Amino acid sequence: MSDYFIGLTGGIASGKSALEKAFAKQGVVVADADLLAREVVAPGEPALAAVVERFGRDVLQADGQLDRAALRVRVFGDPEQRRALEAILHPAIRARLEAICRAAPGPYAIATVPLLTEGGGRAAYPWLHRILVVDTPAAVQKARLMQRDGIDAALADQMMAAQASRAERLALADDIVVNDGDLAHLQRAADQLHARYVALASSTP
Repeated sequence: MSDYFIGLTGGIASGKSALEKAFAKQGVVVADADLLAREVVAPGEPALAAVVERFGRDVLQADGQLDRAALRVRVFGDPEQRRALEAILHPAIRARLEAICRAAPGPYAIATVPLLTEGGGRAAYPWLHRILVVDTPAAVQKARLMQRDGIDAALADQMMAAQASRAERLALADDIVVNDGDLAHLQRAADQLHARYVALASSTP
């Protein structure tokens, strides 16, 4: 099982998913916080029960699934409500990320955490050995976001401004991949980092 862990993060539309896939080609297990955020609020999960207790049963659909749209309306623009939701979900997501990484075969595993910077950084993830940031120039990031989501420039600016700044993310980084090229560039970067992480994992007591 793995005992060396890399945190992967980056801004919206920076290329985290593409870099994940590049590592996956090397057989590396990647646990993704965005995917786990859906799992922890599945029917029967303790986090869903806690959400219902805090926000009421009107955040559930008729089939017992979480009504994400209704919950979004409740917390949008209300920092207190949003913090209350995060206090329920984030610990559950972090615990599941760590469990998947520790159970992974291979010398190391990756936890992809889009909001790692906003969610407490290293203090919130003390089990991470290194943090890898996918960095994209703001103009490239904005263009990708507009194309990906079919949105205008004003909304793209608003979505980017809602996240941590590029400088704040880079301040956390042990390793940086600049994603301003093509997929082949990302794969080469992942291959080089893979070799480094395998060596680091083997030399860590």
